[in-house]
Amino acid sequence: MVVFLNDSLHTGENVRYQSEFKCLSHFRGKLGRYPPWPGKIVSPPKDLKKPRGKKCHFVKFFGTEDHAWIKVEQLKPYHAHKEEMIKINKGKRFQQAVDAVEDFLKKAKGKEQVRLDLTDSDPEPSTIERLGAGPGSGFKWESSVGELPSHQACFALLFFYLPLTFGFIGTPQRIDTGSTSIQAADSTAVNGSITPTDKRIGFLGLGLMGSGIVSNLLKMGHVVTVWNRTAEKCDLFIQEGARLGRTPAEVVSMCDITFSCVSDPKAARDLVLGPSGVLQGIRPGKCYVEMSTVDPETITELSQVITSRGGRFLEAPVAGSQQLSNDGMLVILAAGDRTVYEDCSSCFQAMGKTSFFLGEAGNAARMMLILNMVQGSFMATIAEGLTLAQATGQSQQTFLDILCQGQMASTFVDQKCQNILQGNFKPDYYLKHIQKDLRLAISMGDMANHPTPMAAAANEVYKRAKALDQSDNDMSAVYRAYIH
Repeated sequence: MVVFLNDSLHTGENVRYQSEFKCLSHFRGKLGRYPPWPGKIVSPPKDLKKPRGKKCHFVKFFGTEDHAWIKVEQLKPYHAHKEEMIKINKGKRFQQAVDAVEDFLKKAKGKEQVRLDLTDSDPEPSTIERLGAGPGSGFKWESSVGELPSHQACFALLFFYLPLTFGFIGTPQRIDTGSTSIQAADSTAVNGSITPTDKRIGFLGLGLMGSGIVSNLLKMGHVVTVWNRTAEKCDLFIQEGARLGRTPAEVVSMCDITFSCVSDPKAARDLVLGPSGVLQGIRPGKCYVEMSTVDPETITELSQVITSRGGRFLEAPVAGSQQLSNDGMLVILAAGDRTVYEDCSSCFQAMGKTSFFLGEAGNAARMMLILNMVQGSFMATIAEGLTLAQATGQSQQTFLDILCQGQMASTFVDQKCQNILQGNFKPDYYLKHIQKDLRLAISMGDMANHPTPMAAAANEVYKRAKALDQSDNDMSAVYRAYIH
């Protein structure tokens, strides 16, 4: 699915090509200001069209799986600017990318090298540096003459005002063109060091998801004040440079933007409406971002009370797990005040790989519950399949091996099933939370007069698992509901 993002959103045909990658999705938009980044000019897939009216080259960025159409004037020769670029970018990922360039060039030594003149015209084949695609190249495009395309090491400069076609490897997604937009996709794509907002950030709730989020905010240079109901959880983040807030109200009063990420609707309401709660610290212009997975009614209530005090409200629940939170690879679903969403740009880049803006408050909660309903139901079905295999004398490992070679193969399936077979139910996403999400999704279906029989059946299995004291284990512990 090709998605172009400018003032409006469009959909297009899937871009598929025969290579080590299965598909290439790309979008065009105004990205935040990124540092210089080393890349090499490569040949695009034959069915990926060049942007109209743009004098640009297709560039693969070293150290990532990301690609972009970059204007000619935004490219600088690698060797001539190497020292300059290294001086202004001290990020670890940037240095790793430079190391990848050096490794690539070492492997290319001895092969014919011709200087690429980065002029306003497209490079002719005879003027392109002919470098073989060794392990450092990361690409194996097919060529009509049976050899790989040419490459040129360069620095690709991406600036806020630069409209570009930015590519990332991933699964095509169908986008609702009504109110949806995508913001600065992959936080690992050309952002060895994100330029953090100068706004003061608050964060309430340091659970499985919140801890990873705060850690990444701090790593990327944000000024963060933290609070947690169990105060001891704050200690590690204080050591990493965070400031401590004594109450939610104090955090909000000290900060420009305050995020919260707690367990359920009750906890979210108590945090805002309770003693020394968020509402007591809200003043005109203060921003509050609710990241908890809750029902739309709770979001509506919180939005109303925050805005009644002159505050600005955004909901931004996240799709992912503890590991994805730690890795800064969450998917953020946002809705509410668009200006708050824009103010959170660097924060979302630090904590996630993609963010979606879904329109009015409540839409993100609805979408999040639907996603978790599907995930929870799927996990219960996988557990059912594993136990049925065992009950009928089939090897569970063989079942998993076959599953991972078919259409349902995914990291999620592999990791969850392997953990089940190893008896490892350390929480990556609490079972009690996925059951809560199923319950809320079923309720949402009831209100819309829409049947949810699959989710209802899965919910009963998770309730059985909770009765077996599996609440604080990973969602994959639903497996135990079938064997007891």
